[in-house]
Amino acid sequence: MKKFLLLLSLFFAVTTLKAQDSLMIRKLYDEALVNGECYENLRYLCKKIGSRLSGSVGAEKSVAWSKKLMDTYGFDKVYLQEVMVPHWVRGAKEEGFIIDGKTRIKVPIAALGMSVGTPAAGITANIVEVKSLKELDALGESVIKGKIVFFNGPFDPRFIETGQGYGAAGIQRFAGPSAAAKYGAVGAIVRSITPALDDYPHTGGTVYAEGGRKIPAAAISTLAANKLSNMLKLRKLPLIKFYFKQSCQTLPDVKSYNVIGEITGSENPNKFITVGGHLDSWDLAEGAHDDGTGVVQSVEVLRIFKKTGYKPKNSVRAVFFMNEENGHKGGLKYAEVAAQNKEEHIAAIETDEGGFTPRGFSFQGIPASQLKAINDKYKALFEPYEADRLVAGGGGTDIGPLKETIPSIVLIGFRPDSQRYFDIHHTPNDVFENVNKRELELGAGAIAALVYLIDQHGL
Repeated sequence: MKKFLLLLSLFFAVTTLKAQDSLMIRKLYDEALVNGECYENLRYLCKKIGSRLSGSVGAEKSVAWSKKLMDTYGFDKVYLQEVMVPHWVRGAKEEGFIIDGKTRIKVPIAALGMSVGTPAAGITANIVEVKSLKELDALGESVIKGKIVFFNGPFDPRFIETGQGYGAAGIQRFAGPSAAAKYGAVGAIVRSITPALDDYPHTGGTVYAEGGRKIPAAAISTLAANKLSNMLKLRKLPLIKFYFKQSCQTLPDVKSYNVIGEITGSENPNKFITVGGHLDSWDLAEGAHDDGTGVVQSVEVLRIFKKTGYKPKNSVRAVFFMNEENGHKGGLKYAEVAAQNKEEHIAAIETDEGGFTPRGFSFQGIPASQLKAINDKYKALFEPYEADRLVAGGGGTDIGPLKETIPSIVLIGFRPDSQRYFDIHHTPNDVFENVNKRELELGAGAIAALVYLIDQHGL
């Protein structure tokens, strides 16, 4: 009888706790959806400041605006964390032409981030088309030397989670130009990493092997890539050449900052839950989905807590990381300082997949038993909001270094619907008008709910 009564009391205690959590989560969502400020904050960031590539005037302005915004919200602590970042500049607009005998066909291209420029007159050469690095290696120097390598590996549409397709195709952009240089190529053109067929070239970073040759590299739009590939198939190779010209360069590193706002924990001030996105963006557009939505959602979590009167037991930080796009120096610096200060980090959440409809969260590197426990505790609470996919997966580039300095931390990625993200990602089309207000606010509500649950019950 005593055992039965004990079990009964435990059942009612758990049921009451879940009811309290459900009511609180509803309150957090209501604040996000009725009084939300993230959409108007994003409007200002995109329209008044615009692109924010590390080292640029836009990045400098965004740091000042971000700190002012956090100060206005009255968080317990607001401060800048100094970090040295790369300063790459695109220069004059790039030019690209397919040359078919005496015919020149203009095509849209964009220099890859951290690429070197071409000579002032540009580069003209024959083309070698490859679909993978393996195919490049098979051809070798005898075929590649003196040519422009055209990496035309497509985005695999079979992946339901489009981030997997991006990762699979992305290797040709990250490592392709440096690999081509090893075989004597004079330049590299890379198919834009997107399932969309359009004339927007998608930029993004490339990485040169240490000590290796650096050749100019540019992205070409998917429609232009198809055109070039078809022309190569229909004509003898020597008849088709490619010309491109770009004036990008890397300048000395400059001082910049992560921007950090904090609500100090009422019980555990030196235990932290971090939520963040990256403040920098590529220079082709406004950096709306990548990652303006992420930073405004992060600060919105703290604003929602303040507005609803929720006082977290652990310290909660919103971090606007600098330099995710071409170096992730901000994430490295944040992890370094956290280790130096012996901070105990419970969890870090990154929102860097766009501001689309929330579907759930991914948890990096935790045992299957722990993921099951998280689902048992929290899945039902997220089901009414259709954000209940709590799955294994990556956390994010900026929070990744925390795992190296604080092994016990749980890294979490916010996972919105991914189907449209890579149509916009790293393109001139990444503008405020392509963000939906309600989707953005739903995401802020979901992240606030997860931070609340972790703060109350842990992982």
